[in-house]
Amino acid sequence: MTSDSSDSCVRPRALGLCSGGLDSILSALVLREQNIHVEWITFETPFFDAEKAIKAAKQNKIELHIRDITPEYLEMLKAPPAGYGKNMNPCMDCHALMFRKAGEFMQDHGFDFLFSGEVMGQRPMSQNGNSLRYVAKHSGFADKILRPLSAGKLPETAMEQSGMVDRQRLLKLSGRSRKPQIMLAAQYGVKDYPSPAGGCLLTDKNYSTRLRDLLDHESQQRINELHLLKHGRHMRLDPQTKIIIGRTKQDNEHMSRYFDPQTDMALKVQNHPGPMVIMPGGGSKEMLFLAASICAGYCKVSETSTVCVKISGPEKDESISVLPVLPKEAKRFMIS
Repeated sequence: MTSDSSDSCVRPRALGLCSGGLDSILSALVLREQNIHVEWITFETPFFDAEKAIKAAKQNKIELHIRDITPEYLEMLKAPPAGYGKNMNPCMDCHALMFRKAGEFMQDHGFDFLFSGEVMGQRPMSQNGNSLRYVAKHSGFADKILRPLSAGKLPETAMEQSGMVDRQRLLKLSGRSRKPQIMLAAQYGVKDYPSPAGGCLLTDKNYSTRLRDLLDHESQQRINELHLLKHGRHMRLDPQTKIIIGRTKQDNEHMSRYFDPQTDMALKVQNHPGPMVIMPGGGSKEMLFLAASICAGYCKVSETSTVCVKISGPEKDESISVLPVLPKEAKRFMIS
């Protein structure tokens, strides 16, 4: 992507953590106005992606670096030192991990400091004074973090003390109101930016419930299983076996994308329209029959009619006949 074209070698170089939201954009523009060379880094996992950051980078002509941090993130997620938010969102430790990874990138690529679009008090739990200090301390780069939008409300950083950044030209935003940011966006000519709603699946109750079930029953989580948590109905048949039942044609298509024929089983009723069913990691013969019966129950067939279900997977391709288990009966297996 394109960065600003003037000579960046003699200017301070700042690396910003970018979500793609308005605050990320404004923090970069505030620094760029001081003739500081800015670039962005954003992170991906199955729980959030770089889509908004990519769009913001193109629109504002800021170079963006994308890094997948799934392995490190999963380890942190299983037991975040600061705990979770309302669902399975480990916001404080998530931010600390991102700053740590950004700091490592900063050191490797010759940047002078890090910055973010965090605003003091905007989120009562994750952006208050204590949480901002926690994130900085546990990132390992506390002396290299600048928050341009709230700098006037925070202690002076080494970058400001040295004159690398002009503190007088930084902002003093605080609180939950978005009006100052909207006004500032108009001044900078920023017109297209996403709503402040978060894009992290870990704040979603249903996703978090499914994720907790997965963590409770499996010591190692495969990436495709984490993506499958976004789609379909999820049922736990026994401690070793779960199934995912597509709700719509689109659901079936998404599930097919994350189906692993080397490890998973796929079930589909023959000669009748109906959902795709995936059994991640396979299961016993008894569980396959139960899954096939549940699969049949979501088709428009008589509850007394025998239905043929095709099962495919690793070294397996067969059809079995079952009686449907209706959704009202299968409901007891639902992960909820």
